Amino acid sequence: MSERWYKEAVVYCVEVDSFQDSNGDGCGDLRGLTSRLDYLSRLGVTCVWLNPIHPSPQRDNGYDVSDYYGIDPRLGTLGDFVELATQARQRGIRLLLDLVVNHTSDQHPWFQSARNDPGSPYRDWYVWSSEEPPDRRQGIVFPGEQTETWTFDNKAGQWYFHRFYDFQPDLNWSTRAVREEVKKIMGFWLQLGASGFRIDAAPFVLEQVTPGVDPGPLDFSILDDWRQDVQWRTADAVVLCEANVSPEELPKYCAAAPGGPNDRAHMLFAFGINARLWLALARGDAEPLVESLAALPKLAAMAQWATFLRNHDELDLSRLTDEQRNDVMREFAPKQDMRIYNRGIRRRLAPMLKGERRRIELAYALQFAMPGTPVLRYGEEIGMGEDLRLPGRESIRTPMQWDGSRSAGFSSASPAEFVRPILSRGAFAARLVNIGSERRDNGSLLRWFEQLIRVVRECPEIGVGEPTVLDLPLPRSVLVHRFDAPEGTILLLHNLADVAVTVDLRSVAGSEPPSEVFADADYGPLATKLTELDLHGWGYRWIRLRRGNRG
Repeated sequence: MSERWYKEAVVYCVEVDSFQDSNGDGCGDLRGLTSRLDYLSRLGVTCVWLNPIHPSPQRDNGYDVSDYYGIDPRLGTLGDFVELATQARQRGIRLLLDLVVNHTSDQHPWFQSARNDPGSPYRDWYVWSSEEPPDRRQGIVFPGEQTETWTFDNKAGQWYFHRFYDFQPDLNWSTRAVREEVKKIMGFWLQLGASGFRIDAAPFVLEQVTPGVDPGPLDFSILDDWRQDVQWRTADAVVLCEANVSPEELPKYCAAAPGGPNDRAHMLFAFGINARLWLALARGDAEPLVESLAALPKLAAMAQWATFLRNHDELDLSRLTDEQRNDVMREFAPKQDMRIYNRGIRRRLAPMLKGERRRIELAYALQFAMPGTPVLRYGEEIGMGEDLRLPGRESIRTPMQWDGSRSAGFSSASPAEFVRPILSRGAFAARLVNIGSERRDNGSLLRWFEQLIRVVRECPEIGVGEPTVLDLPLPRSVLVHRFDAPEGTILLLHNLADVAVTVDLRSVAGSEPPSEVFADADYGPLATKLTELDLHGWGYRWIRLRRGNRG
């Protein structure tokens, strides 16, 4: 099973500096995370995705890397990382690292050498222009925070390219030495215990930048090289790409052509499903999800989607139409300070759904029932909220709420010294929403998540099976789909509206008597054959039609 472990994984995304502080300096660290591995194991997590842990000036939450071979001193040492990897493996938990190689920090020694000396061996590791590029104000990623993509550097006497902030100069991926160096970086972390990498801003890594040409052509041979290299070094290592691109472009990130050799990324984030799921929730209408699943591109045989509801960034709605985006904003981000970049929402899920427990459960039942591997953001399992007083995307990066104390169990330091303030106000404050109290409550959201993850891990067909949306006469609020695999067949029903419905399933047949494996309530025993089934408002029912052979 190890060669496809990522297809049956449950991924947990951690902001290390906000998770657990071990030394009382107010900043979470690797030792703190190691001390909480038993919690993650009990939750059912099988893979931890670490947001950037490298040395950084911290002008962009660690995504401005100044040394790819080190650990940010705030977070610990290389030895701490190896211990984390060792302890995680002993619990059946793997580690994915953020690989941020579209750009470096402008404080990276490579860039400092490049800008100070035209003859530097690192000069062509970045993208330069002697003339002012005509497209210097095009292709901006952060509207309102960024005004250009080319900046003049006085020391270099040239313009340098930066797809993101001006303190993040882009690496020149047409330079062979850059490609070879990044492969060394990947090999270094695989040797220390990583199981793979989440590739930040993958399309921009592949882009071949030329002044006056925006966007530039993509060179997918970079992914070809990565796939071959990581699997040569560690057979079961994986590459997960962040690529929010059109459906037509997505398969290229996994294989040279549909049905071709699977020689690129193992996994892709399912941005299309994410946006459509939120639209369906906003409208109480399953049709956006039906359309999304029907249009889901076919990936190579060993490739996999990674599904999510909320992650470390804003909820990006840029691929919805204006009308669709307005519907989602109106429902989930009615105030301007809840929005960002004219396209997204900077909130956590629980407050977006007004703390309504049944709706929160439905949302996550839907996500975990989508084709692919579920990714869960730290704190979502207890229903944490956001702090809109913090700037930008910092609002969803507040410290983990372990208990109801003043420090939330995050650190022994004074809360005034914390890397970010504990959420202390409103319905989602730490004294009201925390792991300690939810652990003691058998009916808590945390206990529900433990059950959800157990069920998903017992239903491998969701991760590896072929999805089919059933063509049935259904209320618009209801999604009924199934997964078929050698491991079995499972039928999934979800009602996106707060109105009870009855669903006629008499045309759906299984080779065995059906059995209910997960539901929002006790609906009573199923008949030997499916008939008309009830669904509560915001209800869900997962029904096994056939149990296969796990081999």
